[in-house]
Formats: sequence, C-alpha cells, structure tokens
Amino acid sequence: MDFSGMRIIDAHIHQWDPFTTPREFSKTARLLRTLPLPIDLAKRIAPRRDREFTGDPTAFAHPYLPADYRADAGDEPIDTIVHIEVSWAGTEPLAEADETAWVARLPFGGDNPELGAILGSANPAAPDFAALLDAHIAAAPLLRGIRSHAAHHPDPDVRPYTRHPGALTTKEFLNGFARLAERDLSFEAWVYSHALPDVTALAERYPEVPIVLNHLATPAGIFGPVGKHTGTNPSLRRALLLRWRDDLSALAEQPNVVAKVSGLMMPILGHPVPPRGTSTPVAVLVDRIHPLIEHALDVFGADRLIWGSNFPVDKPITSIANSVDAVATAVTGHGGGQPELEHIFRDTARRVYRIGNSLG
Repeated sequence: MDFSGMRIIDAHIHQWDPFTTPREFSKTARLLRTLPLPIDLAKRIAPRRDREFTGDPTAFAHPYLPADYRADAGDEPIDTIVHIEVSWAGTEPLAEADETAWVARLPFGGDNPELGAILGSANPAAPDFAALLDAHIAAAPLLRGIRSHAAHHPDPDVRPYTRHPGALTTKEFLNGFARLAERDLSFEAWVYSHALPDVTALAERYPEVPIVLNHLATPAGIFGPVGKHTGTNPSLRRALLLRWRDDLSALAEQPNVVAKVSGLMMPILGHPVPPRGTSTPVAVLVDRIHPLIEHALDVFGADRLIWGSNFPVDKPITSIANSVDAVATAVTGHGGGQPELEHIFRDTARRVYRIGNSLG
C-alpha cells in the first residue's frame, strides 16, 4: 500500500522484559530460560486457553523492547508509537505506576520510533485508584489514560483477564471512574464482544470521559473455533457477527467513544496459526477482517477509528507490514481514500492521545 509520504502512528504496542520487570508471565519466562524446553513443547503443555490466546508463546518468553519493535516494523513509515500496559505484577498498591516510569525510560527516538503516549494500568474499583492515577502522571508526562483488566468470556476455556464478569458495571468501578475526568485522562476499554453493552452504558454515564474501544471488542471465535464451544460452526460465527454488529452500532452512538482497528489478528479470534516465522497472506487476512472494518467505518467514521499493530501479540498471525496492508486494503475497498487512511493511521490517534501536546 502506497501511503504517499504519510507517517504512521502505531497506537497500540506492548513493551516488556519478563526477566528484569515483574510480569504475570515472568515466572514462566525465567523457567524456560533456566530449563530451556523447546518452545513447541512448552506450547503443548500450557493450558489450552493460554495456547489459544497467544498462538505462539515465543514473544512472551523473551524481552520485547524498542529495537525489537523497530526490527518488526521494517520499512513501514511508523514514526510514533503508543504504549499500552501489559500484565505488570508488582505487589505494592501503586506498583502499576512503576511500569509507566519504566516505559518512559526506554530508548525510544533516534533509530527507534518516538514514544507519543503511555496508557497505564489501573482499576477504578480499587480504593487507591485516585492515588495511583496521580502516581502514573508523576511517573511520565506522556501518560494519557489507563486500561483496566475487564475482559471476561462466558466460555470458561476462553482466557479471562478478570475473575468475574461485569467488571465495568460494579458500584465500586462506576464510582471511581469519575476520577479520570478530573485528570483529563481517557479509558481504554478492552472487553470481549458480548460485553459491548457494558461499554455503551459506561459511555452514557460518563460522557465527559474519552473511551477508546480496544480491538473492536475482540469477538473471540469469529474466524474459527476457540475455547470449549465458541465459534465451533459457521452458524455460531454468523450469530456472533450479527450480535457484534448491532452492539457496535449502539456503542458508536456515544460521541465520546472511538474505536481501535487493532488486535484483529489475535489468535483468539480463531485465526489458524501459520508456521513460526511466516505470516498469513494479506489476501486471506482481508477476506476475514473486511466485514469488521467495513462496519466499523460505517458506524464510527474514519475520524473515530485508530490503527494499532498490537505487537507482539499479533505476531504469530501476521507481520506489521501485512497488518498495515490488510487494514488499508479493507478501508480502500470500502470506498475509503487518502483522507480516511490519514485519519485511521495517524490523525485520530494524534487527536485522542494529544500526541505532541503537554498533559493538561
């Protein structure tokens, strides 16, 4: 895809080092380093829901830092990234702010893309939520918002990221959420698609808080079977798509919400995982994802959509170059042109995350 000199913001990447920072997967990474099992054997003995979510655990077993991202980005014209929290496991009440400070010290810039914004981890239901927000802000002036672990699926074999469903609807969560508006911070909403109505209700209750829907709500199993009974036949996948369409349309009616065209190559959507070191052909990806992108374009418009690679989580399925190409092809195939591409691949992220602006 020819971007005619346009520069890209990758608005959803992860950086980690499981050996020197506390991550939920640090123990496993250190074990594999001490007892170097073949990665395919490690994959086979992992719980099913972890295998289906990661597709290939290689990236989680090693650091993923700015130079690694730069190598994966190759010749793509990406000059800025947005970092999203990932599984920080410190034990102190304000420990999640340590991840924000760690990211701010990483060697972005120079040969690597610039760090445009940081989105930290915090739970509005926690009693120390306000203090944690202030600690995040103190840790890095690029802090623009937070993400809370709210993804839970009714299929017990689809990996959850919180113990209980309805994390966005509890009294404690809703009462704490107002602290974001007081600090001019946004909220990254990552849920599985059946919970889209919870995001809509949250946006209605707090219209003053910008909400960024991650990964078009991750409709697990929409491309193939995952879990115990999700997406196991074409009829179920069709029903999943129809419900996703309706619920996304309802969410798009909330003007404080934008959506990320990201994570569409996560294995948990039901993508077959190609051999390690290869990438799913662009034409195959476009055939799968174009109904999702076209509907998102129709209900949100390009000026409320943001692209992110979700690397390295999407790496088992695609490359960054193929992700860019597949999304851009789906957009232009639905009548989008240069203005739409500029919104999705740069301008919306720059506006929503105030990239280039000081906080406040």
